[in-house]
Parts: sequence; structure tokens; C-alpha cells
Amino acid sequence: MFSHVMLGANDIQESKAFYDAVLGVIGCKPGVIDDKGRCFYFTKTGTFALTKPIDGEPASHGNGTTIGFAMENPEQADAWHAAGVANGGTTCEDPPGVREGGGMKMYLAYLRDPSGNKICALHRMG
Repeated sequence: MFSHVMLGANDIQESKAFYDAVLGVIGCKPGVIDDKGRCFYFTKTGTFALTKPIDGEPASHGNGTTIGFAMENPEQADAWHAAGVANGGTTCEDPPGVREGGGMKMYLAYLRDPSGNKICALHRMG
């Protein structure tokens, strides 16, 4: 459904180090910086990108916005979370763990990236 996700970042190199770590856990290659200073992560299913806002204003997180990354299992979600904390992210929401609702059981881990964007590791449990 989605072609790409782009997030604002105040410090591209700091954010690149963070996302290289967390996305590396799920098999993504390090981000590529283009000639405009944007950072891109390419996969066969879509693109994730970081940019300084075009309007010149500081990047800020969207209140109520969360971007979720699919995980293969709870252990991968825990490794993702640990990599994020070790690379400038901060934990938010409840600690990583199982959540149930709407007839679904999921393993979730939440972080805020160095620019304050909320991201989530999600593994749907059978």
C-alpha cells in the first residue's frame, strides 16, 4: 500500500546512526545519503527516508503518529529496541512485551528516535 515513509530529522548523521542500527537488526543495509543531504533506506517493499524539513523549520514529531516496523519474532523486536536505545533513542510507552486487543496478540516495542519521532517494532503472534 505504501511506497515510502519520510521523517523529518534535525541532525541527519545522528538519525542515520540510529536508523542504521535499528533497521540493521531487520536486515536493512545502512542508509544512503543523496546529494541533497537526505538519507534513504531501500528495500524491495518500500523506502524509508530521513530529511531536514523543506520549509527550513526544525523537525518535530507528529503527536499521535507512530511508524511501525515488522519483526519476525519477539527476540528480533527486543534486539531492535536495544539497538535503538544504544544509538540515541529513548524508550517510550510500556516496556517491550505482549499486548492483546481486538482478538489479536502482538509483541510491541516502542522508541523515540533522536528527533522525537515515535517508532514501533511489531510482531504479530499466532
